[in-house]
Amino acid sequence: MDKAEIAEVLEEIGTLLELTGENPFKVRAYHNGARALTALEDDLGARIKADTLGEVPGLGEALVEKITTLYNTGKLPYYDKLKASVEPGLVEMLGVPGLGPKKIMALHKELGVDSLAKLAEACAAGKVAGLPGFGEKTQENILTGIKNREAYGRRHLWWDAWQAAAPIVEGLKKIKGVERVSHAGSLRRGLETIGDLDFLVAAEDPDPAMKWFTTQPGVAEVTGRGGTKASVRLKDGMQADLRVVPLKQFYFALHHFTGSKDHNVKMRSRALARDLSLSEWGLTKKDDPTAGGPGAKSVITARSEDDIFEKLGLHPIPPELREGLDEIERAEKGPLPRLIEEGDLRGAFHNHTNASDGHATLEEMAAAADELGWEYLGIADHSKSSFQAHGLSEERLLAQVEKIRALNASKKFRVHLFAGTECDILKDGQLDYEDSVLAQLDYVVASVHNRYGQGEDEAAMTKRMVRVLEHPHVTMLGHATGRLLLQREGYAVNIAKIIAAAAANGKMIELNAQPQRLDLDWRYWRQAADKGVMCVINPDAHDTAGLRYVRLGVLIARKGGLAKEQVFNTRPLAAVTKALKKIAAK
Repeated sequence: MDKAEIAEVLEEIGTLLELTGENPFKVRAYHNGARALTALEDDLGARIKADTLGEVPGLGEALVEKITTLYNTGKLPYYDKLKASVEPGLVEMLGVPGLGPKKIMALHKELGVDSLAKLAEACAAGKVAGLPGFGEKTQENILTGIKNREAYGRRHLWWDAWQAAAPIVEGLKKIKGVERVSHAGSLRRGLETIGDLDFLVAAEDPDPAMKWFTTQPGVAEVTGRGGTKASVRLKDGMQADLRVVPLKQFYFALHHFTGSKDHNVKMRSRALARDLSLSEWGLTKKDDPTAGGPGAKSVITARSEDDIFEKLGLHPIPPELREGLDEIERAEKGPLPRLIEEGDLRGAFHNHTNASDGHATLEEMAAAADELGWEYLGIADHSKSSFQAHGLSEERLLAQVEKIRALNASKKFRVHLFAGTECDILKDGQLDYEDSVLAQLDYVVASVHNRYGQGEDEAAMTKRMVRVLEHPHVTMLGHATGRLLLQREGYAVNIAKIIAAAAANGKMIELNAQPQRLDLDWRYWRQAADKGVMCVINPDAHDTAGLRYVRLGVLIARKGGLAKEQVFNTRPLAAVTKALKKIAAK
């Protein structure tokens, strides 16, 4: 295991110990140990080899032993035994917003609650509201959280779905006789959350691909199998379907099974208006008795999906735009704009280090950005009011700024580091630092991290955010609605007014690419772009691996119809530096 993975295990041990009612000092030792480990700037392996890990403040003998075991073997019997000793339902309850270990312990002790089902029953009976430290509002929020989990339980984050789909695509490509492979459905269209996984293969003999698909290591259960279609349930709970078609039908089937349903309905209507019939089998004459079936004779040979669009008098429509909105009408009038691509990005600004709640040092983040070939990397650790995220005091922030300036001067890394902050927007629309401090930074990401959902209505929240967009030192608005996909809805805010305020004040809006956020939602980006608001794709990275979330950010930006020119961090370093100085000078 690496340092970040070991720190996560220590954090989980601390949480599990809280759920068992363990001594608070022991609980705190594990949480502090995780913090000490993430703050460690030395190479962990070298420390272990030199037997000097115990010299790190916060790491006692017991923790050193466990860290060493995890580092060398990737396993820890103590952790496995502890995890097995805690009721799974108690751990599951941690996924309900607002329920921490202490509250869960109280529910378990006072009401015997050990599962989400029992928790829902206790709330419905009004028992939770009567417990000290809970009340009616907490009980109501818990019920809402449980309902959200049930509603979202059948769907998966795009990133998780892609992690499951990618090895299947690669595995199918290696099967003898397979000529084409693609994922399809909502995963290919780039929806934020995914239901089932869909795969399409072109092969004359379907059996080899079908056999591999149904017997691959990740399959928990085969739920259906025919001659050319198979369905399985993967071990992570996702449903996956495979269809095998002849090569001549591949692109028709790919278009059909990519969807969306609304897009397909419009495409079929367009075909009918031209005396044609469009289906997964091909594009046929409307009066052909075999039209729409496997025996149909297509009027064209499609060598790509573009051929299908061309035959129907349309310019190509990328998969991300096929939602049945106005994409067909636009593609009829002329070529759609070239959408942004991952290779267009040159850096990102919303990234955390272990100075706040990240899991990597400043140098580790810079080295990772170098590996990605980025020209610049912005560091935006949390501000002081985010105490739960170890937010930086003014002194710690300015010390970090000095370190960033020194690293740039040293030329140790190819990437240029920008000094910024993710500054909390306080309840009254003020910022968490004084102007004199903000003036010393290269940029400011302003974000809401508290008080949403606590009696603040849409008008009040909108006023709060508009005010901060009028602040001269703010560069960009971070995760504009605060939503967490499959967990909580965003706070009530008037997005149209936020976009208007950003446009009026020359501020940017972030597309937060963290898989649970994807905020601002893709549905608003054309509106923002039309107003001249610049998008910034940020990974909200808390470790080096998190920098790669920009891939998902680009996908969502494409879904929002954004071109390269509408995304700030596609600009080269010199242009970015000039633009940031111009914003700061206003």
